Amino acid sequence: MSKIQTNASGTRSIEVSEQHLATIDQYQLLRDLIDSNGIVDEGVLDKLKLNIRSLLESEAGRDKQLLDLCLDVIYHPNMKALGLQNLIQLFLEWKKNQHPTPTTQDPDGLPAD
Repeated sequence: MSKIQTNASGTRSIEVSEQHLATIDQYQLLRDLIDSNGIVDEGVLDKLKLNIRSLLESEAGRDKQLLDLCLDVIYHPNMKALGLQNLIQLFLEWKKNQHPTPTTQDPDGLPAD
């Protein structure tokens, strides 16, 4: 379980679990979310909320993990643009740590000695 800071003074935070991060990855919720300027603002947060709302309204969105993500993180009363920016950073770090380093293999696909 990780905590993300949601305001500049550091008085508010949201707890984010491994399952929340896996759900973000499963639905690719952060893909193409940020404009080319790279700024995360309230408009980007609203865009994410609208994307999730459309997923929930579809048949594919009837997933308990997606609902938990919404209730616990995305629609949390403390979630603001800074919180989303910190969530994105946490997700990128988590994603980077998810992929093990490739091992050297011979042409048969077996690990090299």
